[in-house]
Amino acid sequence: MKINIKMLVYILSTSMLIFIASIGYITSKSSKLALEDAKEIANKNAHEFANLIKSELASDFEIVKTLAQAGQAYQKLSWEEWNTIFLEQQLHIINENPHYLAVATSWELSQVDPEWSKPFGRYLNGWVRNQEGNVNQVETRLNTDGDDLSGNYFAMKSSGKSMIVDPTLWSPTGKAEDAYINTNISVPIKLGNTFIGLAGVDVDLQRFKNIVVKIHPFDMSYAFLLSHDGTFVAHPNSELMGKLIGDEFPELNATYQIVENVQEGKNFSFTNKNEYGQKDFYVFAPLKIDQIDTPWSLAIVVPNRIITTKAKSILLMALLVSFLGLILLTVVVWLISQNITQPIIKVTDTLKELAKGKIDSSLKVNINSKDEAGDMALALNTSINGLNMKTNFANQIGSGNINEELELLSDEDSLGQSLLSMRNSLLKAKSDEEKRALEDKKRRWVNEGLAKFADILRRNNDNIDILANDIIKNLVYYLDANQGGLFLLNDEDKNEIYYDLISAFAYDREKHITRRIELGEGLVGTCAAEKSTIYLTEIPEDYIQITSGLGESNPKSLLIVPLRTENEILGIVELASFNKIKKHEIEFAEQVAESIAATLKSVQINTKTSQLLEQSQQQAEEMAAQEEEMRQNMEELQATQEESTRKSDEIAGILTGIDQFLLKAEFDLNASLIMANELFLSKFRYSLNVARGKEIEEFVANKDVAKFQKILNTVMNGKSHQEIAYLKDKNENELKLITSFTPVFINERFDKILFLGIDISDYK
Repeated sequence: MKINIKMLVYILSTSMLIFIASIGYITSKSSKLALEDAKEIANKNAHEFANLIKSELASDFEIVKTLAQAGQAYQKLSWEEWNTIFLEQQLHIINENPHYLAVATSWELSQVDPEWSKPFGRYLNGWVRNQEGNVNQVETRLNTDGDDLSGNYFAMKSSGKSMIVDPTLWSPTGKAEDAYINTNISVPIKLGNTFIGLAGVDVDLQRFKNIVVKIHPFDMSYAFLLSHDGTFVAHPNSELMGKLIGDEFPELNATYQIVENVQEGKNFSFTNKNEYGQKDFYVFAPLKIDQIDTPWSLAIVVPNRIITTKAKSILLMALLVSFLGLILLTVVVWLISQNITQPIIKVTDTLKELAKGKIDSSLKVNINSKDEAGDMALALNTSINGLNMKTNFANQIGSGNINEELELLSDEDSLGQSLLSMRNSLLKAKSDEEKRALEDKKRRWVNEGLAKFADILRRNNDNIDILANDIIKNLVYYLDANQGGLFLLNDEDKNEIYYDLISAFAYDREKHITRRIELGEGLVGTCAAEKSTIYLTEIPEDYIQITSGLGESNPKSLLIVPLRTENEILGIVELASFNKIKKHEIEFAEQVAESIAATLKSVQINTKTSQLLEQSQQQAEEMAAQEEEMRQNMEELQATQEESTRKSDEIAGILTGIDQFLLKAEFDLNASLIMANELFLSKFRYSLNVARGKEIEEFVANKDVAKFQKILNTVMNGKSHQEIAYLKDKNENELKLITSFTPVFINERFDKILFLGIDISDYK
């Protein structure tokens, strides 16, 4: 068969098989996919409306939380003033929120009544909305005979946590038809970690039913809202509101553990058969409010039959579209097969010519289409051009032109890369030959130089000045430098070590210049300190100048090499040149420097040996006299140490006595505490870590702040001050102290402030 017939048969037969398999697959999976999509939509709706209801509850919680936080400031005013102001705030809240049935605060009686000392009893004060919508004040004392251990107030008092009370039905008239569902949101009022009361509101939850009844993402779907204990807060069936799901639907609740999952704040779903034998899909989205441990949940129920009905209609439409598609596919495949086979015939003829080894521009194929056939023709033409270029490249290399360039067709052009690799191998061989010749020349130069300086170092090694001049002169010549200097270590005085310039050379003239370099001073001192070579091509304008018959000019390069023997730097060689010093010349200079250092070390050792022989006899005589003097000094030193030990023990005893009787603290010049004894920390109720860094005014009672500023100014002027003053501890308790502030000087410098105090709070 021809290609076009093959394409028609293969594609149509394959399409028919795919069509049959697809219909079977769609039939079995369409319902499932539709159901999954519906579940996703239901889950999304559940979360959206859950967040909407959560925002409503969170808004109420934030109002109560703000009211509780405001209650923490009640101690700043008298109770009568505070109660009046706080009562007005609660009235404003209930008026601004019509869905609030009551706004009130409960206070521990021990906090508001100084005469009440029992750990139970509370004072309730707030506002209640009656059936007509009017707001009336409520004020009473509760639990005066003991806490109600089963009540919400005691639960919050024990846990110290905010809570949303499980909702209940309440009827202002006592009639069942007038009942509506409500809940209480309460937040504890604390001072530090101490529970002093709570703020709470009673909230009408009827508005949530208006939200829930509008939720129906599908026909016949509905939603309901459950509280933490499984109470129906909102449901299209009003008869279920206020009732427990565990009581109304015990089998459903037990099977899927609905209440347990709601209480754990889980996002869960399941499919269940209803009383008519049909399946319903349930999805639950949690409502979790920060700082509240009693999450609620919003549920959406969708009948499965609504979803599968829609899937069946989609399946029928898919069958019709697929059948029409097969007819259209047959026509299109026939047209495409005709367009493909004609270009293939042209390309095949050209490939046959290439297979014979023929390479000519006349072989290019002319196909103007923009499809794969056109790309195939373009690729073939590109290959023909590439073969022509490679043929020309090979001819050029064969004629000796090894610098000829070849443009690769792509990174995968293996033939082109092989030809370039061949060319590069020829170039590398030529370059390696040139490098070997250059390296041999450098090696001969280095070896000749090392031999030359070995001979120089053997001469005049008993006179260091002549030797230094000979070294620096020949080193400047051999490196083709313009100026040089040799610095030698001078460590005769161990307290004053430096480097002397003992030889300098420039343009055939020896320069006898007196120059001294300290360790770390300038580039020479840095080289000595770091014990490594320094090479610069950018030299500061004022560092060094080379003088010649043409005037003065800055050098182009500067080489500074340490004369190292083992880990000791005996000297420094500095060379300046109008030319850049090459790497092998620097390495040569470093090798010569090692030989110079070894020779200088030998000369120094010989010189010092002679000096030491002369000094040893003199020192032997001096040591005998020094031994007697040392014996006398040791006796005096022992007596002094005994007296110092006695005085140290005496001072330690005095300081221990002060720490046991007086409050002691030290403040820096910014009046911040840096140290305090245990008596001070205990009295002010701080640990040292917390107290350290606190400014002195943080320990001063409010009424004495102005006085302490004057005291601090006096002490900062270097004068001591004593005064009876009022301070305060961590809990704002007032302390009456006899205080002393003394400036402490160390080496005539004002270092810190010493505080001493005696607590006289209990003395009248």
